[in-house]
This record gives sequence, C-alpha cells and structure tokens, in this order.
Amino acid sequence: MLPFITEEIRDEGLKTALEDVVSWRKKMVHYIKEENPEINAAIIEAAEKTQLDPKAIAVGAYIAYIMLEKAEREETGIIEKALE
Repeated sequence: MLPFITEEIRDEGLKTALEDVVSWRKKMVHYIKEENPEINAAIIEAAEKTQLDPKAIAVGAYIAYIMLEKAEREETGIIEKALE
C-alpha cells in the first residue's frame, strides 16, 4: 500500500522542486538513477514515447517520487515509535 501524502509533505515537495526547477530536475535525474534505475527507465521511456514535454514528465514523476519517499519515511518512523 502506498503511504499517505499529507498536505505538509505536498507543500514541502513542491516548494523544494519549484525553487530552482532546472537544477533540482538535474539533481533528481542522478538521484533516481542511483535509488531506483527501473523508475528512471520508465520515466525516460514515457518521455520518449509521447509527444509531451520530457522535462515536464520528469519533473512530475520526480515530485511524486520524493513525496512518496518522504511519506514512507514518516510512516515508518511512526510505526517504529509505536513498537518501542
């Protein structure tokens, strides 16, 4: 099951990405390649097989990825605290 993305996580993810979207996108390209190469490959393939702007596709995918990643960390932390 996917973690729940709160409004706070959404706002933080968008703020981080949109401060300097060009630099952030370039940083995320390398991050996703290392963290999850199959997601990176899917993003690239989606960009290549559509007539949509590949940079826009990547930014949207990267924003979703970081929001899910943060939400998962928060949920894991809550569960670990409850088990202590």
